[in-house]
Amino acid sequence: MIIKKAELETVCGITSKLPENENPEFAFAGKSNVGKSSLINALMNRKSLARTSSQPGKTQTINFYNINDALYYVDLPGYGYAKVSVEVKAKWGKMIERYLQKSPMLRCVFLLIDIRHEPSENDKLMYDWVVSNGYHPVIIATKLDKLKRSQIQKHVKMVREGLGIPKEGLVIPFSAETKQGREEIWALIESMMMPKEESADEAEGDEVETEGEN
Repeated sequence: MIIKKAELETVCGITSKLPENENPEFAFAGKSNVGKSSLINALMNRKSLARTSSQPGKTQTINFYNINDALYYVDLPGYGYAKVSVEVKAKWGKMIERYLQKSPMLRCVFLLIDIRHEPSENDKLMYDWVVSNGYHPVIIATKLDKLKRSQIQKHVKMVREGLGIPKEGLVIPFSAETKQGREEIWALIESMMMPKEESADEAEGDEVETEGEN
């Protein structure tokens, strides 16, 4: 997909009402400093729209990025940040849970894991939590460029086993530096852009709906 438009459209805090978007949403979760903002920027083909920071825990809101007026990237608050109080962490958790349970347009949750290390206890809790909310998270194994090529499969296996991912579960190695994995992630997103039942309806041919589309 050629990115013609990418902009931060909605920012939701702990007490904010979630937007009633009409386009598919793809959420990104991960512990602080795992490279979430760098991934989102790479997917949007932008350098700094999603703010990166040397300070973990920068994202304290749910940020909705409008892509081509066709879909949204949803940046969820990073977890595992030690300097945030237990009370704040609990509020973030409730905010994320509300989003996972209430957004009808959410198509997929991407969970970012640092490929260099075994999944942390927080990573495992987040994975299980997303699954318990009815989603099958796609794992994006970040920091790929920090490994030698010969190490990749070993570390992918480590991530898979550490989270208890089933055989059919997806793990996509990714590097923000080399952009390896970017096209695979985009292809997956495009395949999930529309619910299966709507795809089937279109296949039957409601041609009036497509009039004027590029």
